[in-house]
Amino acid sequence: MKQLISACILILSSISCNEHKEVSSVDLVNWEKRTVGFTLNDSLEFGTTYLSVYSQIYSITEHKTHDLTATISMRNTNKADTIFIEKAEYFDTKGKSIRTYFNKPIYLAPMETVEIVIAELDKEGGTGANFIFDWKIRPSSNEPLFEGVMISTSGQQGLSFTTQGKRIN
Repeated sequence: MKQLISACILILSSISCNEHKEVSSVDLVNWEKRTVGFTLNDSLEFGTTYLSVYSQIYSITEHKTHDLTATISMRNTNKADTIFIEKAEYFDTKGKSIRTYFNKPIYLAPMETVEIVIAELDKEGGTGANFIFDWKIRPSSNEPLFEGVMISTSGQQGLSFTTQGKRIN
């Protein structure tokens, strides 16, 4: 009986450890299915947008932080035009690149939103994380909208806030 209980505990602990290995949505969205299968036209307008993101925020002092879950939304605000995101790169507080979510251009259909989720367990970004998005649109199209929603809940307490991207090029 003790061996059965020990085996159950071992199995449950290994399952719970496996659940916590995933720290971001790197593999959750199949970027390959969204990849553009042709060369983007030179007549498209190019832009770069910066988005601040917070994996952690300070609380009480600079020595105590709260971990946050971040939802990064890439939104196409056009009713008729597809837009193209060439790169979504995530940086930590010190400006070091953590990861690039896709290396080939992806498309967003009219009025579509695609999201990247950075799990609460993923502390790599720190208190000053950010994204850089490179994108292309038709000259008459609306620019993409990039937003971050950060949230944390613990017991009966919760906090949430948003950030919005700013075009830098």
